[in-house]
Amino acid sequence: MKKALLASAVSMALAGVAHADEHSGTYAFDTKGTHQFITFRISHLGYSWLYGRFNDFDGQLVYDAENPENSSVNVTIDTGSVDSNHAERDKHLRSEDFLYVDEFPQATFKSKRVVVDGEGDADIIGDLTLRGVTREVTLNAEMVGHGADPWGGYRMGFEAETELRLEDFGIPMDLGKVSETVEMIISVEGIRQ
Repeated sequence: MKKALLASAVSMALAGVAHADEHSGTYAFDTKGTHQFITFRISHLGYSWLYGRFNDFDGQLVYDAENPENSSVNVTIDTGSVDSNHAERDKHLRSEDFLYVDEFPQATFKSKRVVVDGEGDADIIGDLTLRGVTREVTLNAEMVGHGADPWGGYRMGFEAETELRLEDFGIPMDLGKVSETVEMIISVEGIRQ
């Protein structure tokens, strides 16, 4: 009887580990299905919000279900893909006044550590390199969900937010006091590899 109980307890423990591990792994961003977005907003004179996005970016996340603090994320953004729904403004955003894409065609984020709060949220701390300047930033992240998809794969989605000061990244354009920071929202769906 004791052997049966012990065997049952061991098999339940192993099942729990397998369940925890079922969504661990490396996830490539879904660039083909474009189930990913990097959007931003910045105040325009304090009267309205100007919204935009980066249309082209790629990356991967590594998720460790048993030890989420060991997870990581890396992102590469094509800064020339900035899109604010206005061609002339986008040309200005690509210029030396803002992103200076001729000199700095890519921005990158590389995580250094993950701090989990126990509620399914986490702070992802890492280095953002933008316009040739590297600064540590914190992404406030939340797992949206994970599971099997209809095509035989396994997916996981996260959303994260952060706020950046323009001058911290060497952006020389002075937009006024109310427009010193830009809010970023990153929404990513990854496919397990």
